[in-house]
Amino acid sequence: MHDIPLPAAMATQPPAAENPRNLSPLGVSAASTLNYTPSTRGLAPIPPSEQGLPTITAEPYFKVSDGMVALEGPAFDRQGNLYFVDVYADSVLRLTPRRELSTVYTQPGLRPAGIAIHQDGRIFVAGIGDFNAGSIIAFHPDTGQVQSIVAPSAGYVPDDLVFDRQGGIYFTDFKGSSTQPTGGVFHVSADAQTITPMLPQMASANGVAISPDGKVLWATEFCNSRLHRVDLVDEVTVAHFGTTVPYHFVGRAPDSMRTDSAGNVYVAMYQQGRFLVFSPYGMPIGQILLPGREDNHFLKSTSLAFVPGTRDVVITARDELGGRGSVIFRARGLAAGTTLFSHQ
Repeated sequence: MHDIPLPAAMATQPPAAENPRNLSPLGVSAASTLNYTPSTRGLAPIPPSEQGLPTITAEPYFKVSDGMVALEGPAFDRQGNLYFVDVYADSVLRLTPRRELSTVYTQPGLRPAGIAIHQDGRIFVAGIGDFNAGSIIAFHPDTGQVQSIVAPSAGYVPDDLVFDRQGGIYFTDFKGSSTQPTGGVFHVSADAQTITPMLPQMASANGVAISPDGKVLWATEFCNSRLHRVDLVDEVTVAHFGTTVPYHFVGRAPDSMRTDSAGNVYVAMYQQGRFLVFSPYGMPIGQILLPGREDNHFLKSTSLAFVPGTRDVVITARDELGGRGSVIFRARGLAAGTTLFSHQ
């Protein structure tokens, strides 16, 4: 073995304990020193391939709590009330247009994660339960009547849901891991009697959305960071060669999603404090950032909802690392939101 000559600078380098200026003990030059840049100093830097997208920053709308409330599932009713959930408090909350906040439903053990609102006023809620067996229920906020749509005994872990054109429901089964894809996307018939697999063998299917014409189903795969696009023949039939993965995400991880009236798709990026926007064919065309994300604030961005008939969106997020609480943000999308079908 041959000795490697030491750089001359090393002979004058102080010991590490006596190195207050963090000088290199090996005499490494500044040109060979890797440093953070303004775009990479946070925990969730924007990938180079997405840095050139049209970008806006959302603004605060309503602070739900100074603490870490797990906000998810925002959806508007026809009176302009915003419903959303506190996952770990097992609660559904309502924020009126005058920004009056109240709890309208609580069910111990439900762990609500997603909401869809029927035209008759019922609130359909997907609950992850104990992550082994969850449920889908429907309740009426005025009468208090509760209906079971998918029981825990069915063995699913429902995370999000959306209505189809006939009043049935697509929901995600949030099970599995990156090496054990045991979840998927399923369809519940309008009479709640039949459950049909649409996209089986997914690694924790999370978000689900449908195009304005009801012909394209979208889903996100949380543990494998993928966006799925499905062409439909009818509500439960996938077209030949109809399933594709138009996008692979970088980092953690695609969460809930929504579509606008132009068919664009908005995907929450959990642990990244931002939302990616895709064209109807799955091409990235924009992004919405949350303020302070570059300093690790509000990285847990989970979901969004359109104010029906407008381009305004609300966004749910919490600042788990930065201590700024749980907040609903607002921004404007590319096109107006829509009430997709008469059942919504």
